[in-house]
Amino acid sequence: MENVRYDYSPIVERKALSWPHGARVAVWVIPNIEWFDIGLGLGGGTLVPDVRNFAQRDYGSRVGVWRIMEVLDKHKIRATVALNAAVCDHHPQIIREAVKREWDFMGHCITNSSPLADLPEDEERKVIHSTLQTIAAATGKKPEGWLGSGLIETFNTPDILAEEGLKYVADWCCDDQPFEMKVKKGRLFSIPYSMAINDLPAFVNFHCTAPQFCEMIQDQFDVLYREGETQAMVMGIALHPFLIGLPYRIKWLDKALNYIKSHDRVWYATGTEIIDWYIANRNQ
Repeated sequence: MENVRYDYSPIVERKALSWPHGARVAVWVIPNIEWFDIGLGLGGGTLVPDVRNFAQRDYGSRVGVWRIMEVLDKHKIRATVALNAAVCDHHPQIIREAVKREWDFMGHCITNSSPLADLPEDEERKVIHSTLQTIAAATGKKPEGWLGSGLIETFNTPDILAEEGLKYVADWCCDDQPFEMKVKKGRLFSIPYSMAINDLPAFVNFHCTAPQFCEMIQDQFDVLYREGETQAMVMGIALHPFLIGLPYRIKWLDKALNYIKSHDRVWYATGTEIIDWYIANRNQ
């Protein structure tokens, strides 16, 4: 089946992109702050109650996310949260602290226990709308971006997101720069998220150590910073509080950010800021 959502565009043939103040790399940090329904399990397919997995993830909300906030505060970095809307109801303390820090928010379904997979179009539209409205009510602002739970979409998802007035989606990890997607109505842009610089696959799938994850972040940054001299790049750092927020791992996030901070031409931005700049300046 042909992918009809965007055209093939080799980066070597593109007009040079630039970021504010000559930055080579736009770095955005994305904590996935999620809520799991103990009655549904993880994705609805595990033993219920799956106490071991549920409790591990609940640690992220009770302890891990506060460590991430402390590290990002130290480095004066505003995060872009991929937010399950149910967090607004179940853990409002997290929302209050994120809003206080002027963090940005992306819709991330209602709960990670119920991704968008196989939903009829009308039901998917309700889930997306409810997610955005709940987050808007809790934070004072409707999200302008979206990351599907598990990066899962249906064939209708981009069209529904554009209908809702969202500017960007982070599910399509196929580039190091933003690009415009094809939707039936309105406009929608892809932003570079990462399944590589992401603590979940790094720790859970590939069994990396925390020092190895730190090294991955630094190596990724080094290449993008070098290439960014002529073609500005985006680097996403995807985090999950129940993973990077563990005591023996959190210092390695601090070390990685220390390394990035030792370079001058870096723009620490939110997802919305990156897309707004891209839309306004991509053809200049």
